[in-house]
Amino acid sequence: MPGLNLKERLVDPRSPERRPHRAAYALPTLFTAGNIFLGFVSVMQAIQGAMVAHDGTAGAEHHFEIAAKAIGLAFLLDGLDGRIARLTNTASDFGREMDSLADVISFGIAPAVLAYTWGVQFTDPGLGALLHRQILAVGSFIVFMFLLCGSARLARFNVQKNPIPKNPGRPNRKYFVGLPIPAGAGMVASVVYAADSVPITYWPWTVAWLALLSLLSFLMVSTWRYYSFKDLNLMRPRSPLTIILVGGLIYLIWNYSQPVLLACAACYVASGIVIRIGGIIRRYLRPARPEQPEHQVG
Repeated sequence: MPGLNLKERLVDPRSPERRPHRAAYALPTLFTAGNIFLGFVSVMQAIQGAMVAHDGTAGAEHHFEIAAKAIGLAFLLDGLDGRIARLTNTASDFGREMDSLADVISFGIAPAVLAYTWGVQFTDPGLGALLHRQILAVGSFIVFMFLLCGSARLARFNVQKNPIPKNPGRPNRKYFVGLPIPAGAGMVASVVYAADSVPITYWPWTVAWLALLSLLSFLMVSTWRYYSFKDLNLMRPRSPLTIILVGGLIYLIWNYSQPVLLACAACYVASGIVIRIGGIIRRYLRPARPEQPEHQVG
């Protein structure tokens, strides 16, 4: 059927309401199922890496690296399932609930397990038994708070239709209110991957790692705004500059994946902080003017 777009090709001709074929609804669900599978793989690989490191044999880094990469691939699938559902007109309440549960596994439990096994569990016990136990206990608490804050972030996203951040941006712009949980998980995975997946043993690095997890936890439940890429429409024509930038980014990720992915994750996490600080400075430097809040996406 030449000349028909994807939505029209999937329409069931027997449906009076021009709904897509039932089989079409399985397409975004397959991506969500892949998201769940990758979260499961990450958890299993993190546990296996911890077991190998505990035994003192080589190979723990390989398992931690796979765990981090699985979270990164889950991030990619999570960005595709919703777009495919909208592209094929197959969005449903079941799909949204399934996607939310998948996010808890892939971006909540999986990075929490990886964060503890890689960054806390193997801290040098030479500090002394008491201090070592305290670090492990505090580490367990902070990792749990990461999971809890991420789950709360998802719950808020599900129940709030049009949340407004503390620092509203321009009208007709779409923003996330608080750091999205996939971005928090991506930050965890990118740090592990950039560090060659070698477990942390030096206690100051463990403290720095726990400070980062605490920051991510706060940002996820904050009401600070983060840019949403939902305005990005891949079906529209693109300028040559956009193609060059995307091609250059793909080249850099392919050849220098560790620093580039870490820089991308860090820049996005820092963007909400910079926007918040910039808003505070602007309010002090010039009188406040009433603004209409932009459309929010949660």
